[in-house]
Amino acid sequence: MSGQLILVATPIGNLGDISERMKVVLEQSDIIACEDSRHSGRLVKHMGITSPKYIVVNDHTERDACNGIIEAIASGKTVALITDAGTPGISDPGSVVVQAVIAAGLSVSAVPGPAALIMALIISGIPTTRFVFEGFLPRSGRDRAERLADIANEMRTVIFYEAPHRISRTLNDLAIACHPNRLIAVTRELTKMHEEVWRGSVSAAAQHFATVEAMGEFVVVLAAAEAPLPADEEAIKEALVHEFSNGVSTRDAVDAVMKKTHAPKRVVYALALLLNNKEVTHDK
Repeated sequence: MSGQLILVATPIGNLGDISERMKVVLEQSDIIACEDSRHSGRLVKHMGITSPKYIVVNDHTERDACNGIIEAIASGKTVALITDAGTPGISDPGSVVVQAVIAAGLSVSAVPGPAALIMALIISGIPTTRFVFEGFLPRSGRDRAERLADIANEMRTVIFYEAPHRISRTLNDLAIACHPNRLIAVTRELTKMHEEVWRGSVSAAAQHFATVEAMGEFVVVLAAAEAPLPADEEAIKEALVHEFSNGVSTRDAVDAVMKKTHAPKRVVYALALLLNNKEVTHDK
């Protein structure tokens, strides 16, 4: 009879967040898959669990560990997967193992619990109805520039993680890429003794964190970009004329101008037809 993989969320700092179900599952599991057995060992010991059997699943070993985990589950064992803190698979190992176990036709379940991104979002004071999680931003190069540009135009609340030695640079880059008055909440040390939430504009955040010593892991919550106002009719016509002068089709011209001007398709299409009819009349 097959066992199962159970992903178990662990505290992100405060051991008071240990749940009864978390403790029971870790006690009853045959194997605990973790990033670092020394780190997880302290948590397990705190819960009074004795003689646990570990398998290391971190950024370097996750793919190699899949076969052993699948074999254990297929033989009837229960494998609990935890990370150093928070919910497995969220900017931490876990998703690769889950995909492999599912592909093998075996069972996957989870014990929900702490997640830094959700806590930061709900205490930020920024709208929570629609949001997107970016994990850690690329550190440099074209990938970073493109991601910052995407965030600058994102119409949903944006959440991402950042390391203390990069937080000042990232906030400065955001202040350049985004509208300076765009709201932001910068959180650190969530659930811990020195928990802190800084709220204000992007430009003010860049100035503030350029002058303070950054410590602890950061979760940043950025308000959605404001919807741009559609261009007026003359600007739309001018953009269409430019596209037509390059020999593009009406369909492609309409698509390009919609993106540039943020005008509704029906408006752009009607003006494109009007311009085309004028050209036909003029030719006759």
